[in-house]
Amino acid sequence: MTQDQPDVLAAITAVETVNQATAAQYREQVAGLDFLCGYRATCVWEGEAIQYLEQNRVGWGNFGTLGSAALDGDANSAAHKVYKFSDRLLRQYGRVAEVDREFDRIHRVTLRSGATFRIGMIADYEPTADEVRTLWERFGPVDIVWNINPNGTPQPEASEAGRALGCEVMKWDELKDRLSKA
Repeated sequence: MTQDQPDVLAAITAVETVNQATAAQYREQVAGLDFLCGYRATCVWEGEAIQYLEQNRVGWGNFGTLGSAALDGDANSAAHKVYKFSDRLLRQYGRVAEVDREFDRIHRVTLRSGATFRIGMIADYEPTADEVRTLWERFGPVDIVWNINPNGTPQPEASEAGRALGCEVMKWDELKDRLSKA
């Protein structure tokens, strides 16, 4: 409960990966669910779970997202605050025709030109080579690793690891430039 905002009914899950079945189970078991919270820092949200929750007006994300959403009064429409802005940037970029969200941090982007890119997001301040390799190992090959933290810069070793795997590691301005030339 927060002052001057509607009460929020949230379920908190300890699963490592929230899939559609998990999301549906919580929604069925908790009448009036406003928000599903994955409390583990390592929690991953599958795209189908995100789509299911959004279609059913249930917010989703981490504890930080839940806290902000409760204070803002929009818990049932809130999205994970770590990835929300980056997701919106991709969807609003004029050259993008379609965005398929495979996971909270993995998007398949189809441009108006027909080119398709699988983009993985890393939110850390200065992504390392290990983080690039871990993203690749956990979620499969990506074309681009996007460092979505606006204040950081990928370490040179991260870019080298990306090249060794066959992908590029970049910030938003580089990504925008790359998409504009495809």
